[in-house]
Amino acid sequence: MENTSRNGKLISEFGNEVLRDLVWDDTKAFLAVARTGTLSAAAQHLQIGMATLSRKIDRLEETLKIPLFVRHQSGYQLTEDGRELLAKAEALEAAAAAFSSGAKAQAGISGKLRLATAENLATHLILPALPELRTNYPDLYIEILTDVSSVNLHRRDADLAIRMVKPESGNVTLRRLGTLGFGLYASKEYLLKRTELEKPESYEDDDCISWSEAQAHLAAAQWIRRALKGREPAVLTSSLATQVVAAKAGLGLAVLPHFLAAEAGLVCVEANIGVDQQIYLVMHSDLAHSPRMRVMADFLADLIIKNRVRLSGPPQ
Repeated sequence: MENTSRNGKLISEFGNEVLRDLVWDDTKAFLAVARTGTLSAAAQHLQIGMATLSRKIDRLEETLKIPLFVRHQSGYQLTEDGRELLAKAEALEAAAAAFSSGAKAQAGISGKLRLATAENLATHLILPALPELRTNYPDLYIEILTDVSSVNLHRRDADLAIRMVKPESGNVTLRRLGTLGFGLYASKEYLLKRTELEKPESYEDDDCISWSEAQAHLAAAQWIRRALKGREPAVLTSSLATQVVAAKAGLGLAVLPHFLAAEAGLVCVEANIGVDQQIYLVMHSDLAHSPRMRVMADFLADLIIKNRVRLSGPPQ
């Protein structure tokens, strides 16, 4: 019979019969006697009584159904089976130490972190993946700031950021993680109407969805302005989310990130329009080596790298 862990991996409910009966602490007794050669020295090392130690060795031999030691008046000597198991017991010891060390490290990761990022990445990429991080580090609390225009790492408005513009100055540590690809998209209904245009091979007669005046400097807005050759866009909005909805409603063409448009079921009219953006992980250099900062930075880097293909281009 099997059950499933939080990360989706299958876990044996009952396991191997020997593993089920094995008392893991008995392997420590086995190693101590093998290393010291006597019950008295091993018992002193483990800080337990000799009778208790003897019972542990007897129980381990009974569970494994093999003799591990030859008992002499002068001490305990490993049997051939015992010598073969010594390396395996040491591997168990190392694994237990690593397990304990990892648990202590996770327990030490706590506090609050503020992440500044674009709303589309927060909503469609980071937040859906965040439960796994919170499961591993329940004492780590995340504040996500999506109004990136008002966030300044130097003022410590945020601790780290995912940005599409490379910082040119400042005491920051940055890493390029990938590319956010953009294309020209529309609904199937709008594309059916395009066949009636006088120049369907160009976009100057199209209805287009673009950015409001405050975001007119964005590369996507400038691309639309060039494509329309002086005509006004049909719809202006101040967020990618509303542009996706407008495009789905058939209001016109929109320059959108490939991964958002694909999720919305929009059709790619032109995949490479020259407005792709690099994705950077940016941290204040003074905080870059903080344990909780490293945990969050590694989580974000792994997440974006794992989704590189999805983020950079249209679905294949």
